[in-house]
Parts: sequence; C-alpha cells; structure tokens
Amino acid sequence: MTESTASFSSTAFPRTVAGVRTETITFDSPEQMVASLGGEDQALRAIEKSFPGIDFHARGNELSVSGPEVEVRRIVRLFDEIRALVVRQTVITPQIVEQLVTMLAAQAPANPVDVLTHNILTSRGRTIRPKTLNQKSYVDSIDANTIVFGIGPAGTGKTYLAMAKAVQALQQKEVSRIILTRPAVEAGERLGFLPGTLSDKIDPYLRPLYDALHDMIDPESIPRLMAAGTIEVAPLAYMRGRTLNDAFIILDEAQNTTAEQMKMFLTRLGFGSKMVVTGDITQVDLPGGVRSGLRVVEGILQQIDGISFANLEAADVVRHRLVGDIVTAYARWNEQAQQNGKS
Repeated sequence: MTESTASFSSTAFPRTVAGVRTETITFDSPEQMVASLGGEDQALRAIEKSFPGIDFHARGNELSVSGPEVEVRRIVRLFDEIRALVVRQTVITPQIVEQLVTMLAAQAPANPVDVLTHNILTSRGRTIRPKTLNQKSYVDSIDANTIVFGIGPAGTGKTYLAMAKAVQALQQKEVSRIILTRPAVEAGERLGFLPGTLSDKIDPYLRPLYDALHDMIDPESIPRLMAAGTIEVAPLAYMRGRTLNDAFIILDEAQNTTAEQMKMFLTRLGFGSKMVVTGDITQVDLPGGVRSGLRVVEGILQQIDGISFANLEAADVVRHRLVGDIVTAYARWNEQAQQNGKS
C-alpha cells in the first residue's frame, strides 16, 4: 500500500450484521478531500457506480463508507491510492477512478500509483503515460529489450506509447533518428487508383503515424526534421536492402505483413537501434490464404534473449469506453463463430 496522507478510524456499523463494516476516512484538509472526490464529486460518483452496494456519507473532512466488509476494504485501498495521486498533483477524474478500480481488482504486484505517474513525454502541456498495468509492462519491455512486439486490439495504446518512447529516445539523444513504417495494405476497402505523386499515393496508409507525431512534436518542426532525415515515415517496402543504425524503428499494423516481410524488416536492425513491432492479429487484411507474419513470429523468436512479446487486451483500451466493449463483443462473436464452424 502506498504512503497515506490521511488517517483512518474504524467504527462499529450501527446494525449487527455479519460481514458489514463502516470505515471513516479522515482527510488532512478540505482541499485534499475536494481533490480526492473530483470536480463536482465526479470521482466519487464513479466510485459509487463501481460499488453500488456501498453507502457513502461526507461530512466536514470525513467520508464514511458502509457496506460489505470486502468491498469496504477495497474502497479504503482505493482512496489510499487516490490520495497518493493527489499528493503527486494528479487530477482525479472518473477515468482515473476506473483505471484504479481495474488495477486493484487485478491484484497485480505493480503499484497503481507508479503506473499512473510514469511519465514518458510531455508535449504542449500534455503528459503521455501508461494507463493500465499491461501498458506499463509494455513500456518497461521497450526499455529493457532491443526488439519488442506489442500485440493487442485497437485503442490499447500499443502504437501511441511506442511513438512516445521513440520521441523520448530522440530527445534524450539515445538515437539519432526515428523511422516509422507500415505495410501499404488496404483495410478491406478497394481504393482503386489514387491520383497524385508517389507521396500522395502512400500518405493515406501512413496518416495515423503522422497524427501521432503531431501530438508529440511541435507540428511546425516536423517538416524540418523529416527533411533532415531525423524522422522518416515510409511504407515497409522502402526498408528492403537497408541497415538501420542508431535508430528507433516502429513497424505498425504488422498483422498485414507476410512472414517473408517480417523477416526482411527484423533483419534491418543495426547497431545502436531499437525496434517496436505493433499489430492486432484479429484484424488481418492480407488476401485469403496468406499467413500473417505477426501470427507466426512469436513461435519463431520466443526464446531469443533481447526480444519480448507484450500482449494488450480489451481491458487496456484507453479510447472511449464503448471501444473496449466493442472489442470484447467482437472477440465473443469470433469465438462463437469458430465453435460453430467446428460443430
């Protein structure tokens, strides 16, 4: 449990009911209590939604919590983490509460506060950090390994966090350039002939990488960095025949590589470089019968030191709440379809 800045006092529940408990959380100041409960008590409302069987009563600098003993203990731990975040100047929002509840329920050894205050990059007043235990593990794997595979559904931050680590490495002069690449494969649509220059034709495939860059680097400096070769955004085909030294290299949408393309990409690794490969094996857009390089690579490289596989799940989705629900619903549908196919 993290260090607490508030004190707890336990009192007997007014009714003699087995398994029911009351805890009174006493805050050090009205300001600390307001910050812990969130603006207009929005954080408290999120806690009430997560624990519908609990009665909350606020008075002065105290918050009384009454209900089933197991849940009350969880709430006490939850507020311990919330107060620690308040001390570190973190604004407590309903989203923060949801993340804390999920992490505490997982009973993982990692400290939730350490996860939510692990700053990777600050750009234009916005801090980029992991928001789930799996995301923190993914970021730690990038620090500890030369090649990392981030595998998971849309919205889990696998590409965004990799981009943040790349920009961080560039700013700290750990590498001299960033190389971002994607296979140019249509995602189920037939786009037909695209007019314009070669750059115009490939830009639609690479646009998500540009979007992430604009979140992390002053947009006005991006053309200059690209012109100097400090940042390169190119389709995967452009990697063939190269050796990439002193670079942070990200291969995005890797589920749309063939096994041969994946081997080609991985063997571009040069001295002083780091690679992150991201993809979602449930969204393969390759023509029928072509095996995804991302599907087979783990079985080939699993035992090699310096290569790590990080798996993200629907619970790690950090977009709109409905995105996680959609990912979970499709996973259930796919599983049912596979079962029906076998029967």
